[in-house]
Amino acid sequence: MNPALAATLQVGVVVLILALAYVPLGDHMARVLTSQRHLRVERLLYRVVRVDASRPQTWVGYTAAVLGFSLVGVLFLYALQRLQAVLPMSGGRPDVPSAMAFNTAVSFVTNTNWQSYSPETVMGNLVQAGGLAVQNFLSAAVGIAVAVALIRGIVAKTGGDGLGNFWVDLVRATLRILLPLAVLFAILFLTQGVVQSFHSGFDFTNLDGSTGHAVVGPFASQEAIKELGTNGGGSLATNSAHPFENPTPLSNIAQIIAILLIPICLTRTYSTLVKDRRQGLTILGVMAALLTVIFAITAYFEQHTTGVAARAAGAMMEGKEQRFGIPGSVLYAVATTGTSTGAVNAQHDSFSAAGGGALIWNMLLGEVAPGGVGTGLYGILVLAVIAVFVGGLLVGRTPTFLGKKIGQREITMAALSILVMPALVLVGTGITMTLSSTTGFQGNSGDPGSPQSVHGYSEVLYAFASAANNNGSAFGGLTVTSDWFQTSLAVAMMLGRFLPIVFTLALAGLLARQRPAASSTATLPTHGLLFGGLLFGTVVLVAGLTFFPALALGPIAEAMQ
Repeated sequence: MNPALAATLQVGVVVLILALAYVPLGDHMARVLTSQRHLRVERLLYRVVRVDASRPQTWVGYTAAVLGFSLVGVLFLYALQRLQAVLPMSGGRPDVPSAMAFNTAVSFVTNTNWQSYSPETVMGNLVQAGGLAVQNFLSAAVGIAVAVALIRGIVAKTGGDGLGNFWVDLVRATLRILLPLAVLFAILFLTQGVVQSFHSGFDFTNLDGSTGHAVVGPFASQEAIKELGTNGGGSLATNSAHPFENPTPLSNIAQIIAILLIPICLTRTYSTLVKDRRQGLTILGVMAALLTVIFAITAYFEQHTTGVAARAAGAMMEGKEQRFGIPGSVLYAVATTGTSTGAVNAQHDSFSAAGGGALIWNMLLGEVAPGGVGTGLYGILVLAVIAVFVGGLLVGRTPTFLGKKIGQREITMAALSILVMPALVLVGTGITMTLSSTTGFQGNSGDPGSPQSVHGYSEVLYAFASAANNNGSAFGGLTVTSDWFQTSLAVAMMLGRFLPIVFTLALAGLLARQRPAASSTATLPTHGLLFGGLLFGTVVLVAGLTFFPALALGPIAEAMQ
């Protein structure tokens, strides 16, 4: 099939399914997050953990609950890995080393799912299902909770400081949104042949007579929440390029839909909660425009072959699955790097220099196109606040966002929120590249100034961009098992997740305390093409001005060689 036609058909199917789900799922999530009725199982959980579900929390209380819950998650997951050898369903695997266990615990609790290990040789089924998969649900639910807390701050009309109850939001997002969708997608994956087993694996005989071992596990259930929660951590080292996790073109399309489903539909939830459809459609339009531009750039450079071998083969198929081809690989890669998912069905390190650079750029936009579950929405809303402030200064209008004035304190919280990620990426990459002990871990590095050393720099830049944006994917040529990478990337993941949450919730608290002011001719509208263009430009300019020098040293320089 013609590659352009294949790409068009795949994109068309994804867009069609998302369009059909947009209204019902978006409105369902709005009802779930605002309902006054608690399910029986929810009331039982609140009673067990002694939570007063009717008591709203201030932004300080909400933030403390988020951080405390996440800390407990890190400690529990760390202990589970360190005790793996004495736990059931370990498959004979030893305890996970301390540095790796710390990195992994932080990774899954922060919704990053960065994996510095080979899952089939390191993690047993109990850790996979009872630890990692559980955090896939909970970390995604935390993202939804923070997003809805920010929306409550925006729409609050009484001048109070309550943002809702974190524990209620967490339980409802898990039980009423993520769990039913995960069951649905797990059944779909089973029909396509994705493995679901609690056995540790089986031996087989190779063609040369030697014995091999195939690892199996509860892959279908973990694939479902891995994609729906924009987590990305696979049960196998090759992730969704492995036929046990992603066996058919249909399962590949289903995974892409699962990745984009909740982040896209949350824009409908947002417009429902603020009672203005134009607001959500404007945000959705900006997300779609950013995603389309990155897809077009990546697809163009992957289809235009370079080098004798690539021209002879007719395509740049190194590191890509024949089952999916270039269109399926590019669409998957753009979806995952744009949603803080980190799952892969192709080797990003084998993309062209410009194509790989576009994937890095996709993350450096701030993971808002459309971003992770919850994180994408609150991330782009923070950028919308900045766009309103900048637009108000440019045209002399009052910086007001949905009736709430954006003053010094509000813009300070918004600015701090978006500055965390660039600081972590640039400082982390800079320090790593100056350490002589780290250059040996760059699989494609060579002599200083060589094309290989430029690519090695791109691998490090990609790693810190992935960690600080809580994405989790990686350029495969970089070895990250040293104590430096385990620790520095874990710190980047932790700060990249929780500092923006703190500043976002502080912004929500400041907005909640204001009584909404009536709009006037001096108020800058926050919907329509004009504001959409301003928001699009803000996202691109913030990333461009911040990261162009760093990209020029790596992907851009490599592409121009």
